[in-house]
Amino acid sequence: MRDKPTTVSAIELSPSAAAHLKSVAAFYDGADLEAKWAARTYREMLAHYYNLLIPPWASVLEVGCGGGSLLSRLHARRRVGIDLSERQIQRARERVPDGCFHVQAAETLALDERFDYIVVSDTVNYAADVQQLFARLQSVSHAHTRLIVNFHNTVWRPVFSAANWFGLRARHPESSWLARSDIRTFLDLADWELLKTSSQILFPMKCLGLGSLANQYLAPLLSHLCLTIFCVARPRRPRQPQQLTTSVVIPARDEADNVEAAVRRTPRIGTRTELIFVEGHSKDGTWNEIQRVMRAFPDKNIMGIRQPGIGKADAVRVGFAAATGDILMILDADLTMPPEELPKFYEVIATGHAEFANGVRLVYPMEEEAMRFLNLCANKAFSLLFTWLLGQSIKDTLCGTKAMLRSDYERLAANRSYFGEFDPFGDFDLLFGAQKLNLKIADVAIRYGSRTYGSTNIDRWKHGWLLLRMALVAAKKLKFI
Repeated sequence: MRDKPTTVSAIELSPSAAAHLKSVAAFYDGADLEAKWAARTYREMLAHYYNLLIPPWASVLEVGCGGGSLLSRLHARRRVGIDLSERQIQRARERVPDGCFHVQAAETLALDERFDYIVVSDTVNYAADVQQLFARLQSVSHAHTRLIVNFHNTVWRPVFSAANWFGLRARHPESSWLARSDIRTFLDLADWELLKTSSQILFPMKCLGLGSLANQYLAPLLSHLCLTIFCVARPRRPRQPQQLTTSVVIPARDEADNVEAAVRRTPRIGTRTELIFVEGHSKDGTWNEIQRVMRAFPDKNIMGIRQPGIGKADAVRVGFAAATGDILMILDADLTMPPEELPKFYEVIATGHAEFANGVRLVYPMEEEAMRFLNLCANKAFSLLFTWLLGQSIKDTLCGTKAMLRSDYERLAANRSYFGEFDPFGDFDLLFGAQKLNLKIADVAIRYGSRTYGSTNIDRWKHGWLLLRMALVAAKKLKFI
């Protein structure tokens, strides 16, 4: 059951702010309802990016929806819009007959509903009080709501001024020009946590397909010149740690000597800890050892599964499918990540600090021979690359330990077809999926040790090439879109 909306105390608007909203409403009440072709093209481009961010099962509120041009193009399950202009709202009702629309200002918003996504598209510059606008949106959000704000890049201000001067741009009411840093500050003051930003639309016209090509392939490389900046945020609300159960999935191939140590060293995590060994066609008796340990520790909640497929990614999916815990974790059976540090991952998720906990081996000094020099260099290089691709800081992409809520994993798995079956490790399947769901990712520093039994299953050259291929997949699906 979702939490109740946060109560946000209403702040009375100043006479000048109220007068500004009245003038904006009057302007749009008298504006031409038929958008020019350039405006329609721009809205189509915006809708393309919004539909990549918003899943079809979501409920959406658009603030400043105007005549419903953008909202009509969103594939969301429920669509609700508010706007100052009664005439524009009437047009939106005609355009989106299955939607729900209200004549309201966001600064004094009063709706008895909570939404999965809240959209503020190109209207934040017309707000009378941006901080109050963002604060009021807390009242229609729940713990997992995502707020998406898009606004014009200030580098385009001279272009807009020139277009206005020569009469090439439709007249608009008086507006602010807010920079990315301004939006970040307003979000922070209104208790929204900024998750990621991106810049889109280098050329806001199609021009026989050239504009679309520029927006897809050049915009990610020339982001500082793009017209539109997107910001995705989540509510920042103090929470007491939840009492949750945990499932620790341990993929194990040729790790017989580490099985009992994994059981002995894994502490109690949450209200119940479930250990799931997924054995992957071992040649050293790992499966027999798992069976022995299950009998030797009847007080422990241990499950053993023989992996039907091959590869760590398949093992993780098999283990997660069988898991019953609220939080799902991965622990590599080589125990180079100390099991004693797993409670740190639990705290990140249970307290709501983040929705995806990613282990990081590159902070603390490592034991000698824990990671070869070339591997270390490659890991640092890939962390920079994937930070750019995902839009969130990812310091270590290949640490095997990760944690997330089972409910979020189920949504991720349902959306797996977007990226396809491309990842033999499982790390990137989860990282890319978390980014696609707009989850907050937190790096959790761990002490990385050297292997005490067996040998690594990683081939640095073969798997290094696979990493490059996965980077191309991510680029195609997340950046060059």
